[in-house]
Amino acid sequence: MKEENKLALFGGEKTIKKPFARYNPIAIEEKSAAIKVIETGVLSKFLGTWSPDFFGGPKVQEFERLCESFFGVKHAVVVNSWTSGLIAAVGAIGIEPGDEVIVTPWTMCASATAILHWNAIPVFADIDPNTYCLDPKSIESNITPQTKAIMVVDIFGHSADMKSILAIAKEHNLKVISDTAQAPGAMYYGEYAGTLADIGGYSLNYHKHIHTGEGGILVTNSDIYADKLRLIRNHAEAVVEAKGEKDLTNMVGYNFRLGEIESAIGIEQIKKLPSLIGKRQKVAERLTEGLDGLKGLQLPFVENHCTHVYYSYPMVIDIKLLNISKHKIAEALSAEGIEGVGTGYTNLHLLPMFQEKIAFGSKGFPWNSEFCKRDVDYSKGICPIAESLHEDSHISIGVCQYELENSDVDMIINAFKKVWLNLDLLR
Repeated sequence: MKEENKLALFGGEKTIKKPFARYNPIAIEEKSAAIKVIETGVLSKFLGTWSPDFFGGPKVQEFERLCESFFGVKHAVVVNSWTSGLIAAVGAIGIEPGDEVIVTPWTMCASATAILHWNAIPVFADIDPNTYCLDPKSIESNITPQTKAIMVVDIFGHSADMKSILAIAKEHNLKVISDTAQAPGAMYYGEYAGTLADIGGYSLNYHKHIHTGEGGILVTNSDIYADKLRLIRNHAEAVVEAKGEKDLTNMVGYNFRLGEIESAIGIEQIKKLPSLIGKRQKVAERLTEGLDGLKGLQLPFVENHCTHVYYSYPMVIDIKLLNISKHKIAEALSAEGIEGVGTGYTNLHLLPMFQEKIAFGSKGFPWNSEFCKRDVDYSKGICPIAESLHEDSHISIGVCQYELENSDVDMIINAFKKVWLNLDLLR
């Protein structure tokens, strides 16, 4: 074998010799906006009372109006993190202790813990092997008399099959929350992912497409849910009497309030979202063109009626065909200098919290409470596709973490081809 084809893992020269530039969409517009807020001295203007300041300062409200216009929704409510957003969303739809909410295991843990927060019970359904989003058939098979909602996660930048999921929800009188943290700006039949559910929304933390450091955007077309989201965001229990709110369901409020600086940055970021997405899509298209044809490598799948915004670039390795572990391939790719190579994602149902069924206190609450009507199964094997992908075959490149030029993408492609040329040696 020629020396230039010798794997770096075995002492050869790296394909990529310099680190990738970190993704940073913050520019002069954001800096100027933040400075202007600082100069006013008003870094937040929320008050936990029923007054004009209940709704926050001028930048919070400007950011919300801009998000409503951009996403084409009646209401946008910004919060200090997407975890806060998920907690508020579950509370706003009226979830009761012991209610079951179907959710994917293939997501960040906040999707499930936001359900537990209200003493409701997460029930994990399996995922589609192509989009990695919730499989509608698995949703249906997990519905029980206790099921009250579905939390859909638009993972990696691609929308779930919302038409099928909304049809299931309508048939069984279920609410739908769309966790679109990783897919702001993704399209589904010409509408923005996250806007078709009862409540949806997006993350603004540092490695997402748009970021304000931390933050989240909730979107809904329901006046009732929007009111409840705002109340939960800002000390509901102190406000409901003066507001005249009669329904006290889940009116335990928090300080989930976003500041004026973050909102000012968000205003500038949301304006850039189409171009920021476009850059990620061009990177992904170039990767797909260059990696197409590599034996046993399944590239990202995009439904005809969807667009993908590529929070990450997900792939599947056919380990039976190649007779090699994904971990060995990932090790070789990383040795060639590719940063951000992932060797799986997650299986929430296998986390200690769910295996031991211990969340609040040490006695197994809420699973052992009078509210939980059955022994919910979290055993290994309930989500075979998610489990197999995580353990055996899924790898990814975190394209949203880096500012990749064409030359960087070409080096990634060359590194893949070099590794594939050496698969026999890796075995």
